[in-house]
Amino acid sequence: QVQLVESGGGLVQAGGSLRLSCAASGLTFSSYFMGWYRQAPGKEREPVAAISRGGSTYYADSMKGRFTIFRDNAKNTVTLQMNSLKPEDTAVYYCTAAQSYSRYYSHPDYWGQGTQVTVSS
Repeated sequence: QVQLVESGGGLVQAGGSLRLSCAASGLTFSSYFMGWYRQAPGKEREPVAAISRGGSTYYADSMKGRFTIFRDNAKNTVTLQMNSLKPEDTAVYYCTAAQSYSRYYSHPDYWGQGTQVTVSS
C-alpha cells in the first residue's frame, strides 16, 4: 500500500519560510517523479514543483526563485523549501508521486493527505 505522508505545514508571517517534507512508503521511490500540488480555498489544485528521478526540477512560474524541491532516495523523502512566502501561498499542499513527467502534470498516481500552509499578512 502506497503512503505519502506530509509534514511541516503551519502558520507563518509573510516573508517567512517553511519546509514541507513528504515520507513515502510502499513504492519504489527512486523510480517515481515526485512533486507537490496545492489547493487554495475556492480554487483548483495546481502544480507547485516537481523533481525527476534524476534530480531535474520543475517549478510553477510564481514559485521560481522562492521554492526549492529536493529528494533523498535513500530516505524516501521529498522536501519543499518555501522562502519569501506570500499570503497568496496559503493553501493545502499535497505530496504526489507519478510515473512520469506527463503523469505528474495530468494525473499523479498517488497523493498524500495534504498539509495546511497559512501565510498571514
